[in-house]
Amino acid sequence: MIQIVKDKINVEQVIESVADPAAGGVDVFIGTTRNSSNGKQVRFLEYHAYKPMAIKMMHRIVNETRSQWDVKKIALVHREGRLEIGEPSVVIAVSAAHRDEAFKACRYLIDTLKKVVPIWKKEFFEDGEVWVESEERMARVENRK
Repeated sequence: MIQIVKDKINVEQVIESVADPAAGGVDVFIGTTRNSSNGKQVRFLEYHAYKPMAIKMMHRIVNETRSQWDVKKIALVHREGRLEIGEPSVVIAVSAAHRDEAFKACRYLIDTLKKVVPIWKKEFFEDGEVWVESEERMARVENRK
């Protein structure tokens, strides 16, 4: 399961999608919308994706993950559009025969997704809004200049 969705993520469905009788463990990461950023109160977020490229990159990182760890199934679902405080923005689930591989694969997926997948976050405050860029993405942009 690899998706970018406009509606709320069905966390249970994501977890169920990686069920496998040969799996001894399932690791799940749920990224949620927090209420503060850099000392300011966040009202809500918006995620914007360049969907064709984002889906392509999500497939690529799933394939990379499969080549590095012996995982059974992977689910990677990200929201786009407006998210309220507390709502999941990304859910990743990985099943594997052993917990160590599930943990490592899940960590790799979220870290790599944040670095390379063209999904951008905009934070909204009482006094304005700001686009949020990861340090890695900003460094790549700066190196191209």
